[in-house]
Amino acid sequence: MAIILNIETATKNCSVSLAKDGEVLAIKELNDGNYSHAEKLHPFIQEVLNVADISKDSIDAIAVSKGPGSYTGLRIGVSAAKGLSFAFDKPLISVDTLQSLANSITIEEGYILPMLDARRMEVYSAVFDKYHQQIRDIKAEIIDENSFFELLSKNKVYFLGDGAEKCKEIITHTNAIFIDAQFPSANQMAELSYVKYKKNDIEDVAYFEPFYLKDFVVTPEKKR
Repeated sequence: MAIILNIETATKNCSVSLAKDGEVLAIKELNDGNYSHAEKLHPFIQEVLNVADISKDSIDAIAVSKGPGSYTGLRIGVSAAKGLSFAFDKPLISVDTLQSLANSITIEEGYILPMLDARRMEVYSAVFDKYHQQIRDIKAEIIDENSFFELLSKNKVYFLGDGAEKCKEIITHTNAIFIDAQFPSANQMAELSYVKYKKNDIEDVAYFEPFYLKDFVVTPEKKR
């Protein structure tokens, strides 16, 4: 038996779940359009523990969404996960954010294309088949009218995530299907983190860092 605390903060959705053998016992999440993770994350962790009536000592592992995603969100989630892992001497598990997002939908045919907003017309994306197996590496790419044409010419492509919203008016192929209001969640993390736990696929707490994909760039403040 494995009880795993899952933490997802890669986007504006602040999400925490507690799962037993991959089955969610309790979940708390909020997506209010703001990055409120610093204020909400630890109260959410305590709330799922209370709802499931499980003490911190009973947790077998801490899982965190590793990215790509928001620099600030990832830093907050990973810092919290590493702190808990170190404090309670529990293994740390990382879960790919786009894999988790892809697992949030089920399709009968075609491709799943989760994408996260990387500002302007750029997104972080990967491609998965109908079995949720990744068939293309994660990329940071600028979207235009020719994006994913090869996939779209073969079969239906299901776009989801906060990066998909800004692509609707640009990608107009008849095989393009857009799934609204879908964000990475600690709900889908539960099964993925349990699979890694059984394989003892864990991270080195001291050296683990989020998968940012791109270097952080500070934008100068505009002069008034």
